[in-house]
Parts: sequence; C-alpha cells; structure tokens
Amino acid sequence: MSDANTDNTVRTLKYKIRLMIYKKLLTIQQKINGLGKDAKSNSYGYVSGAKVLENIKPLMNELGLILKQEVLSIENSRQDYTLSSGKNKSEILSKVQMRFTWVDCETGEKDENLFGANGQNDWEKGLGSALTYAERYFLLKYFHIATDEDDIDNANRKQVEAPIKAKKELILFNDLETINKIVEAIKANAATLEQAKAKYIINEQVFNYINDELTK
Repeated sequence: MSDANTDNTVRTLKYKIRLMIYKKLLTIQQKINGLGKDAKSNSYGYVSGAKVLENIKPLMNELGLILKQEVLSIENSRQDYTLSSGKNKSEILSKVQMRFTWVDCETGEKDENLFGANGQNDWEKGLGSALTYAERYFLLKYFHIATDEDDIDNANRKQVEAPIKAKKELILFNDLETINKIVEAIKANAATLEQAKAKYIINEQVFNYINDELTK
C-alpha cells in the first residue's frame, strides 16, 4: 500500500472515530428535551445541579463518556455590602475560566470546550459556588436543555389548556317554548334562574316575563 493510501486510511479512521463521540453526545441531547426548575434561591427558581446530573450522568455511563474539568484561572475579589437588616456582610466573588473535555472511553477521542462562570458566597465557599455553577450551566447550554416548565421546547412542561367558555344562547321574547321550559324547570327545582342566565342571554323583557310566571 502506498504512503498516500495509508494516509487516506488513517484520515478516514480518525474521521469515523471523531464522529463516534459526537453521535454519543447527540444521543444525550436527543433524550433530554427540558428540565423543570426544582430549586429556589430568594425569589428565583432554577434547575439544581443534582437534577442536571441525575438526568445526564446515567446516559454518560451508558455511552462510556466522562467529562474532565480543569480550572484554567481563578480571580477572587471581596464584596462588601449591607443587608436589609442593616448588618454589614462580606463575601468572595470568584470568577473562573474552565476547560470541559468530553472523553470517549471507547476510542479515547476528546471534545474540548472553554467555559467561564462566577460564584459569590462566604469566604471559603466562593470558589465552590463558581465551580458548581459552571458545571451546571455548561451541561445545560451544551445540550440546549430548556429549564422553564412553560418553555414550549420542554417536554416536561405543564400542559395547561385554556378554559373553554360556553357560548350563551340568545332567547327572543317570541321563543315562548324555551322560556316556558326554563320556568317549568325552576318551578320543579330542577334548575335556578342563575343557571338559566349562565346558559342563555336573557334580555330585560324575557327576564321580567320569567319573574312574572314564577310569582303567579
């Protein structure tokens, strides 16, 4: 086999291996359309890291994928502010730049991605908050996972149907047959005048007629 043919074979093999990791990642994307928010911080709802991993990690294990996480840089700064109670508080704002690398354990193929995130918390927790935030949102954004229960792309969204308003039927004064049926039903305690008004459009003339019949 010539060197040219060998090179072509190697390139083809590498291309097929490269396709394999993307097919596996696509499988995860296809299986998770959306995740409803399950946690709350102050007045803001969000999808917890536990819920994200609970849905994605089993698929990663099944497909033989691992996600390697590397911190490339960390920038910490002190944040001083006053609580609504008037008490002074200090926290650490951590800004991290990270590299997330998907690794296919079958082929050794990799897919590298750079991602940045911030996290603010007590002195010893700022970095942890940033790392947790980075992992959660990298996964959500990489797989285009909707996080709003009302998002139309979310398969888990609540299906809420708009109430159907019943159309009222107009009663004319010359429709004595219908009017008398209403009167008879009310007299027999099978219906009330309020129920009739909910079903029919009753003008003043018809209303007065019904009242007169009921008081006879």
